[in-house]
Order: sequence, then structure tokens, then C-alpha cells
Amino acid sequence: MKYKDYYAILGVARDASREEINKAYRRLARKYHPDVSREAGAEERIKEINEARDILGDPDKRVAYDRLGHHQSGQDFRPPPGWAGGSGRGTDFSGMDFSDLFSQLFGAGRAGASYSRGRPPTPGRDVEMGLELTLEEAFHGVEKRIDTHANGSVRLRIPPGTLPDKRLRLAGKGAPSSDGGAPGDLLLRIRLSPHPVYRLEGADIHLDTPITPWEAVLGATLLVPTPGGNVRVRVPAGARSGQKLRLAGRGMPVADNAGDFHVELRVVVPAESSEAERALYEQLGVISGFDPRPGFPRE
Repeated sequence: MKYKDYYAILGVARDASREEINKAYRRLARKYHPDVSREAGAEERIKEINEARDILGDPDKRVAYDRLGHHQSGQDFRPPPGWAGGSGRGTDFSGMDFSDLFSQLFGAGRAGASYSRGRPPTPGRDVEMGLELTLEEAFHGVEKRIDTHANGSVRLRIPPGTLPDKRLRLAGKGAPSSDGGAPGDLLLRIRLSPHPVYRLEGADIHLDTPITPWEAVLGATLLVPTPGGNVRVRVPAGARSGQKLRLAGRGMPVADNAGDFHVELRVVVPAESSEAERALYEQLGVISGFDPRPGFPRE
């Protein structure tokens, strides 16, 4: 008979708690379940994993297993005399599978029997939800608590620079399995609520920035708000409405490629002017030789 080291199969210490054993099982079952795994030998691996959880997850079976002692996996051995209340003498163990020992001792009517017949438990289904953030939350990152129908309340951390339509996966936070398998995952699709000032295009942030006619002509220094803080921007003399001033790297702080911040100039005029202001505009109209409409018909 070949010995099986169930602790090694699950990757846990021999003094692991039941919670640690179940956690290791869920992680491995998710990885090797034949319905979802692309790993070579996944079907045989999941049988070993299920068998190990069946033995180590049951207090009585685990005590009986530990009494066998610690051997190398695949090593030939036979149960010691008196193991599980019998003498162990006169029994031919050569053709017996290791798991048959526990089937004979505890019966095959528990969940482990279905595993040995090659029917691993079905993992729970993945659950997809939308999560709406403000642009500031997506820019700086934020901690959120959300309520799911499948798994109650879940707390998560949204990383800085999260863009719309990004999907975040929370392993094991989806729907539970109906037959003892690993739970599914929770998939969160990020949406951004419209912002009253900023406009997001990819990882770039755009801001329409009003300037006066004299600021456009003479140039000016503006204090511009950005999600990362206020920034001083120099408007060049002779600036045009629609001209963009780029602040490199001040867009969304995406880890691999941060976006830029674009200051889009909009020349605006006052809705009302005083007599003194109108007089100056009239004087400018007389002395200026600037033609904003070359090529247009003239009287």
C-alpha cells in the first residue's frame, strides 16, 4: 500500500487548524476543478485534493490518519498493529488503495464517497455587479463596503487610478457552492459618475478653463484645480480659444501609464460692460489692424 501525505497535498502544516485546511482546500479546488482549470492533470489532482479534505476535515478521520504516523508520499507501508481497533495482522494490504482504509473504517456514505467516484463538487457561480465611483475616488483610491445578495457585506480597497469598465475580481466572494465546493468570485465592473468640471478621456483628464480677452492677448498665470491639487499654469501671449495646455502625468495615476491633464482655454467676454469698458473696446476697434475673418467678403 502506498502512503499519501494529505497535509502535503493541501500544502498545510500537520498542526493546521480546520479553518486553515478548509481555506487551503477552497484555493486548490478553485485552481484544479476540471470545469475551470487548464492545469495538466487537473482531474486527478482534484481527486487527491477532495480526498485530503475529506480525511483531514473530519475530526475522527484525522485522528485515525495521524495515528498512522508520518511517512513519505508514495512510500510502501502497512497500518501498525492495533490501528483503528484491529490487530492489522493477517490482512493483505498490497492491493488496497490508501483511501479504502478510511472507507472501510468510516463507511462510504459521506461526501468523500462521491469524490472517489470522480464527481468533484461544483464551484459556486461568479457574481457580477456594477460599482459607481466619483472621479476623485477613482483618482485617489478609496475603501468601499458593498452589499451583495450572494455573500452579504464585502469590504474592498479600490486602487488609485482605476478607470471606467475595469473589472475587479474578489476571489471566493461570489455565490456559494450547493454541494460543498469552492465559492465563486465577485466581479465588480467600475463606472464613474459624471463630473461637474472634469472630463475623462481614457486616462487623460480635461478641464475647460475660461480666460478673458486680455489674458489671451497678454498672457497670464492661472491657478488651475486638478484632482491632485492646484497647479499654476502659464497661458502664453496670443492664446486662442480651444488651445490645450498639457500637464504631463497629472491625469489618472494608472500604474503602468499615467494620463495627462489638459487645460482647454475658452476665451469669454463679459455679459455686460461699463461705459468706460465699452469706450476702450471702441478705441481698440479703431486702432487694431487684426482681422479675425480673412477671406470673408467685405462691403
